[in-house]
Amino acid sequence: MTSFTRESALERVRLAEDAWNSRDPERVSRGYSLDSRWRNRAEFVTGRAEIVDFLTRKWHRELEYRLIKELWAFTGNHIAVRFAYECHDDSGQWYRSYGNEQWEFDDDGLMAHRHASINDLPIEESERKYHWPLGRRPDDHPGLTDLGL
Repeated sequence: MTSFTRESALERVRLAEDAWNSRDPERVSRGYSLDSRWRNRAEFVTGRAEIVDFLTRKWHRELEYRLIKELWAFTGNHIAVRFAYECHDDSGQWYRSYGNEQWEFDDDGLMAHRHASINDLPIEESERKYHWPLGRRPDDHPGLTDLGL
């Protein structure tokens, strides 16, 4: 069984954030077990193929997606994170989406379960807080707590 220390949990959260900020569904899916199960809002996803399909649809409608994840808690093979991401739809409406995820890892260190609760807040473009170029968040960019989120 994977058992996390504070350092390894922080590293795992940053690796997940980096993968999601790549907006590459195949890359993201490799962090999950072959039979991984998700609850994302009201949608249920099982297995890597469904993860790739889900993320492909997601990033076709959530444009200029940028995400920050922050470790909330960990124990044994479980990690809890809070996150916020910003994106806009094809009409140009910006959103900040806030949420929490509960992760469970298998013996190979792959995420076997992901439960996400997410709320969307329409924002004006002038209210955006994430301005780094698309891709990995720079190491010196503030995190959620530093941004008051």
